Amino acid sequence: MKEIIEHIISDLNGLYSPQEAEEIAYWIIEETTGLTRTQFLTGGKVTKNISNYKVILQRIQKKEPIQYIFGHTMWMGLDLRVTPATLIPRPETAELVEYIDTIVRAKDYPINHSQSIRVLDIGTGSGCIAIALKKRHPDWEVWGMDISKEALVIAQENADKNHADVQFIEGDIFSDEIRDFDMIISNPPYIMEHEKKEMENNVLDYEPSTALFVPDNDPLRFYRRIAEIKKAPVVVFEINQKMGAAMCELMASCGYVDIQLKQDSYGNDRLLIARLD
Repeated sequence: MKEIIEHIISDLNGLYSPQEAEEIAYWIIEETTGLTRTQFLTGGKVTKNISNYKVILQRIQKKEPIQYIFGHTMWMGLDLRVTPATLIPRPETAELVEYIDTIVRAKDYPINHSQSIRVLDIGTGSGCIAIALKKRHPDWEVWGMDISKEALVIAQENADKNHADVQFIEGDIFSDEIRDFDMIISNPPYIMEHEKKEMENNVLDYEPSTALFVPDNDPLRFYRRIAEIKKAPVVVFEINQKMGAAMCELMASCGYVDIQLKQDSYGNDRLLIARLD
């Protein structure tokens, strides 16, 4: 088994850093043997045939995300199904969830803490944000909305699997009516078309482009629409790191105040919160 891990790491040399290659190697072993890393390191008995690891390795070498190969990923303690119909949850989005918790604890925004908070996650995808919030705040009424039927099927499966009572609805914010909520959260498409040249093939070739990209001539279209419909007194967004100043201007022009930008762990403008005046 040790030789297989060394073989995988060697074959991934040049594609990934040594640390990333090691993590991928152990993930392959975990998925193909039925052992956790701890069990493997302590001499656990293999329960599955691992002959298919070479096929998995070939797919990884073609830059196919390992999360899609195995059909799931661990994120914020949640085991989430992911497919090419959904984005793979990112660490930055986990920071968004943490930021919302900070906001609620501080009680800096006009949220009625005496009753259940009604929250809508627009562009829910795999449902990761909505599910994570519901798990942390069982008394909240959490909704997830997406235009993709395929994504909503995955989101519902993830909610059921993680025992989270989240309501999912199909909808298009540009045409469908939205009810009033206490907070709207969104991590919408925000990567501009010209930024594709800066991106890795594992994203460009496999993840859903409709959940990633916006036109260069209107990169804030989703944020503008959410801001204009004014369906919640508080909005929280994940944003393109290059658009922080433009986002602040947009929100102010739509009548929002207390606009705050927060940097992610890499020091990039990534999160924005604002409230209606």
